[in-house]
Amino acid sequence: MLSLLHIENIAVIQCADISFDKGFNVLTGETGAGKSIVIDAISAIMGERAYRDMIRTGSTKASVRGVFTQVPELPWFQENGVEYDPETVIQREVYLDGKNICRVNGSLVSVSILRKLGVQLINIHGQHDSASLFDENNHLILLDAFSGNEPLRREYGEKYETYTQLQRQIASLTMDEGEKLRKMEMLRYQIQEIEKAKLTPGEDETLEQRRKLLQNSEKISDNLHDAVNAVYGGEDTDGAASLLGEAERSLSRLSRFSEDFTELHQRVADLMYQVQDVAEELRSARDDLSYSADELEEIESRLDVIHRLRKKYGATCQDILDYKEKASQELDEIVFSDDHLERLKAQCEKAKEAAWEAAKRLRQSREAGAQVLSRQILSELAQLDMPKVQFQCQFSQTDLTASGADLVAFYMSANAGEALKPLSKVASGGELARIMLAMKNVLAQQDQVATLIFDEVDTGVSGRAAQKVAEKLRSVSQNKQVLCVTHLPQLAALATTHFLIAKEERDGRTYTSVTPLDKEGRKRELARIIGGANITETTLKSAEEMLNS
Repeated sequence: MLSLLHIENIAVIQCADISFDKGFNVLTGETGAGKSIVIDAISAIMGERAYRDMIRTGSTKASVRGVFTQVPELPWFQENGVEYDPETVIQREVYLDGKNICRVNGSLVSVSILRKLGVQLINIHGQHDSASLFDENNHLILLDAFSGNEPLRREYGEKYETYTQLQRQIASLTMDEGEKLRKMEMLRYQIQEIEKAKLTPGEDETLEQRRKLLQNSEKISDNLHDAVNAVYGGEDTDGAASLLGEAERSLSRLSRFSEDFTELHQRVADLMYQVQDVAEELRSARDDLSYSADELEEIESRLDVIHRLRKKYGATCQDILDYKEKASQELDEIVFSDDHLERLKAQCEKAKEAAWEAAKRLRQSREAGAQVLSRQILSELAQLDMPKVQFQCQFSQTDLTASGADLVAFYMSANAGEALKPLSKVASGGELARIMLAMKNVLAQQDQVATLIFDEVDTGVSGRAAQKVAEKLRSVSQNKQVLCVTHLPQLAALATTHFLIAKEERDGRTYTSVTPLDKEGRKRELARIIGGANITETTLKSAEEMLNS
């Protein structure tokens, strides 16, 4: 769970430390006080997008640090080379130049890698989630997540991919006779052009090296001549080999008089033999060096042929030969396409049958999951003061698609006697808030995320319904940590930990503070929520009654 949140220089929050507790944590305050900034800060350490605009005016960076306790040893840590610690610290810094620095337990990670950890630690549910409930494209995804259909979807996906690959191969072979003849003619021309060149692998590199040698043969010859003279000696000078020979003979004579010269004699002898070997190699290289203008011309002509083929078929001789092999295979496929096509069609039909069988198994699991989902959502809605509501997952069959052969849409009737209709057409704002809470609560039971955040999901709810929503959130908080931003006194009264978000002006600057409230502070804040700025004895008494009850 999220135990500590440290915020620096984000919007109107200069510095704040918030110690969250397990259970039901509530944040309240005037509109514009900065409640959404706290949620933005939490989103930042979850790896969501963070902008330099969030940096407080006059500061060069914003930073957020979150301390999570009782974190399970998720595979994420080993996969990303981050040291595991049940007390995990996530820190993120955002700079004016747009740079982001993210750390987990001191290790640097990218924003995208951080996001993969964040979704395993916290779920944030906001007003925008209503739009996702309206969107029927999401209903199948939600149902599969609830039903645990990932293995079946994976199995179906493999069979569907096999089927679609065969379809693509059949389409590539299905062409009219004119197109087939043009394709065959082009492939034959390409194959003949490459074969006529009679290339060998690595030929281009060998020729380029030989060309370079021939182009510089005069310089090479001069330098070899000088090197040979330096080693062998010329008409007027002794070479290194001759001088070392004299030194060796002198030291050989000295070594007879004293063993002190034996090692020196051996070292000079070794040098003499090495220089003699080098001298022989230099002389051979000089004698073997040949230069022919005709050879250079032949190499240039050959490289020109290879260059033209490179522009068409590949960067090296090996690439060009590989292209020829591929073209030959493609030509064979077209020549024998009728037989090949029949075999592919037979394989495709079998693959289609296998995909349909997998799709049917997936549908059966979805239908079973839909019944359980409907029962659980109806149970949740009854607890949220919507006992007459009807909810149903309606199925329709489609052709095979990447997600199966089903369309799923959530239908409901909010009032007795009313026909089931698509969710977006029957739910009012207050009803939708409760439906969303019911669905989120049901779906949250399937994952291991320890912290749920509800950002003003109670919009449009009041009276008895608000009380039911508050009781449901308090119930959820018995198994998971719940953080809730709210304007409703019913929710604030049931909190186990209550924070007040308030802002003030000092020296022409705005500052936001986050303060945990004691019982007296909670009473005054509830009175403000109930009666507005004018807090009276009556509103204080009402607030106290709500807390006591």
